[in-house]
Amino acid sequence: MNKGAFFDRDGVLNYEIGDYIKQFQDFKILPHVYNNLKKLYDNGYLIFVITNQGGIAKKQYSKKTLNEMHDFLQQECIKHGFEFTEMYFCPHHPETSNCLCRKPGSIMVEKAIAKYNINKEKSFMVGDKERDVTCANDAGIRGYLIEANEDFIDIVNKELN
Repeated sequence: MNKGAFFDRDGVLNYEIGDYIKQFQDFKILPHVYNNLKKLYDNGYLIFVITNQGGIAKKQYSKKTLNEMHDFLQQECIKHGFEFTEMYFCPHHPETSNCLCRKPGSIMVEKAIAKYNINKEKSFMVGDKERDVTCANDAGIRGYLIEANEDFIDIVNKELN
């Protein structure tokens, strides 16, 4: 079985700027991300993004813009010697529709666990909102809460020991 490291996106992997990141030029990767994720990757973790992107449903930005951001994130990580196994996103928002995939629901994590044969006991998720921790716990993995834009190296080191 595989080990999985799951990450919320905004405020964890890239700078949280407030409401929604609506334009590609506002998408800035946090500097500590590369070393932290490379350590996990080098220690056999599959790495995932698990993100709510309700701005799509609210027509604040498009899936095309989101894909540009995710493609850029993946390419920058590849330059640093690792890559994401998969990036999951929920494009829905409660104001426009009901869905099962939006966090705090755990379906995105559960899909990854099933698809990639993930060992729940050796897996965890980092997020900057309580809904991320709820999502992780409901999927049967450890959830860690950080402040927006905080370096999560202590969590990485704890999981590697």
